[in-house]
Amino acid sequence: MNTPNTSNYAKRLQKMIQCKTVSIKDSYDDTEFAKLRDVMKELFPLVHKQAKKMTFSDDCWIYCLEGKDKTRNIMLMSHHDVVAVEGEWKYDGFSGEIAEGKIWGRGTVDTKTPLFAEFMALEELLAEGYQPPCNVYIGSSHNEEIAGDGIPKALEYFKEQGITFEVILDEGGAVIDPPVGGMNVEKCAMVAVHEKGFYHLNCKATTGTGHVGLTSGKKATPVERMSAFIHEINSKNIFIRRLNPQVTAMFTCMAPHCNFPMNLVFGNLNIFGGILKKVIPSLSPVAGGLLGTTCAFHEIKGSNEEKSCTAKATLRPVDSSDWQKDLQSFIEVAKKYDITVEVDEKSEYHEPADMTKPQLAYTFECIKKVFPQYPPIPMILPAGTDARHFTEICPCILRFAPIRLSAQQLASVHSENENIDLDAIADAVAFYREFLKNYR
Repeated sequence: MNTPNTSNYAKRLQKMIQCKTVSIKDSYDDTEFAKLRDVMKELFPLVHKQAKKMTFSDDCWIYCLEGKDKTRNIMLMSHHDVVAVEGEWKYDGFSGEIAEGKIWGRGTVDTKTPLFAEFMALEELLAEGYQPPCNVYIGSSHNEEIAGDGIPKALEYFKEQGITFEVILDEGGAVIDPPVGGMNVEKCAMVAVHEKGFYHLNCKATTGTGHVGLTSGKKATPVERMSAFIHEINSKNIFIRRLNPQVTAMFTCMAPHCNFPMNLVFGNLNIFGGILKKVIPSLSPVAGGLLGTTCAFHEIKGSNEEKSCTAKATLRPVDSSDWQKDLQSFIEVAKKYDITVEVDEKSEYHEPADMTKPQLAYTFECIKKVFPQYPPIPMILPAGTDARHFTEICPCILRFAPIRLSAQQLASVHSENENIDLDAIADAVAFYREFLKNYR
């Protein structure tokens, strides 16, 4: 959508990109964050005049524009911190260079463009005399990239005040290339209705084992036992695999846009679901991971000279009920190698969105109006977002940034040459205008 505002939008967004709001673990320097706050006041004067702003932790923003019905609430979200600029860039990573029909710089995708579009849409609507039907919130964290305390502290406030939300839109999905081959559309608007949880497990093997099969063989040392344990977990399918409701919805929505025979398979999961469940992991490890819990080992420490070997395992479950069974399966394998397993207290699981809520259908309607050529498709997000913290006060959390991305632009997140097309900025503004203006 190349509008007369496209150039104006880019120049405004450029000022936000030029603020080097890099979040660093266990450290906070307000210098660049203060610059961004000044830029936001300059760019969006009506929002700052009419909305109430609250700050949590060092710089987590929560804006609230009161609506006609003050008992109802919705929220748009996008974080304003970014990761550091590293590697070789075509243009300086914090220049906000406008070139080649794009704007370049850290945060153009993750996630200052969606944040800009949220504020710009609300600013334009306020200039037209807009009064929302319910309270409209915009939330933006300064430390999402480091899993910081900004949004969790905002959650504490909302719970204390008894504030709940009908729908929350955060980052996660976007308008990207089709998730599988054989689709007859250029892109899909992927809307994450769930994100996988994460459980950190601490595994430890020490000298001495009660397993007679290992005490006299080559796998008697802690290192050897840990190695054999990791190999068995990685080589055997010990976790439950199923087409859960979110994945079923994804394939069902994809079916009309697939060529034969995938349209037949996806459109008749009651017949082909069992076969599909077995085939998906071999076709795509990423897609296979949506069928259930995945496991990754890291921080493996020890040697044959030492008396112990430790490893951390991160399990990412989809379903809370399956998780307990998967954990028990993991522990049973560990017992074979006389390895202890403890669940780290920092583990998290959050419930999926209620896909029966009208807010999901409404979001799909808005997508179809702004991106008529790109079908909306529900999905499960393998990564984490700030919005996950709000599942207990919002039944319909949707992770969708209305930005159109090429494969290169999607891959540039946390990598080199992050950029976004100029007309994609206008599309994002148009989506949030549509969502806010017609929400009832």
